[in-house]
Amino acid sequence: MKKNRIALYTFGTFRAPASDPVNQGFHDRNDRNFQVAELSEGFVARSGYQDEPGPESWGVQVFPRFYVERGDGWSPSTLSLWEDLASPIAFSYAGVHAEAMRRGREWFDKPAWPPYALWWVDLDHVPTWSEAVVRHEFLHDNGPAPFAFDFKMPFDEHGRPTVIDRELVRQKIRLNEVGQQQRLT
Repeated sequence: MKKNRIALYTFGTFRAPASDPVNQGFHDRNDRNFQVAELSEGFVARSGYQDEPGPESWGVQVFPRFYVERGDGWSPSTLSLWEDLASPIAFSYAGVHAEAMRRGREWFDKPAWPPYALWWVDLDHVPTWSEAVVRHEFLHDNGPAPFAFDFKMPFDEHGRPTVIDRELVRQKIRLNEVGQQQRLT
């Protein structure tokens, strides 16, 4: 019986203030990306943002030390839970989200830090924004370890180095495509 799930934190900084017209392409895709994530195989839940409609925020949203204030008080970041390692990969690197990632250079600074961090949590644990920032900064400072890692050097729920099941990722991508077409059209 499975006793863990994977937490995923993403963080980036815009090249210009969030409201700058150069970022409109990002904003135009944001709600659709959230919708597609929620329809994806293996998606469990995501944190919302304080004072915004949508899911409840998992604590006070904080940013890692890499955050640069651009006069608008925020930077794009997400915090979500997934059933396994293959699920966030299938969502991130295919479909609507992959298209947005290909255009990321238009909107985001090239980071000197990891763009995301992963870690395992107990089934009954909901990570907070503060916890996510600690994990993200750890990954930057120390490299991949069971405490925080990336898709290039993942760990299993027991803290052992592992490999991504590429066939499972492909299966989930196919299921996501079918499910999203049925539910979004």
